Amino acid sequence: MRMNLIFYHRPYCHLCEEMDRALRALAAELDLVITPIDIESDPKLEERYGIRIPVLVCDDSELCHYHIDEAAIRQFVATKRATRSTR
Repeated sequence: MRMNLIFYHRPYCHLCEEMDRALRALAAELDLVITPIDIESDPKLEERYGIRIPVLVCDDSELCHYHIDEAAIRQFVATKRATRSTR
């Protein structure tokens, strides 16, 4: 089962570019869908995240911000998939 993660970012952000590259490889490995959202396209997102980007979110849970945390992402995905498979 593919999981959808939301990647909040902004243009011309070197941290966002770094996380985007790392997420592409991880998404292919873990069969994830990454939905990028430019926070500058929505004033509420801009207010919420400001300079605290990039941020990776799934199901209202923040998995990491500023830098990718592969361990946290792997743990979250494994837990979610285990929970879904026991239903």
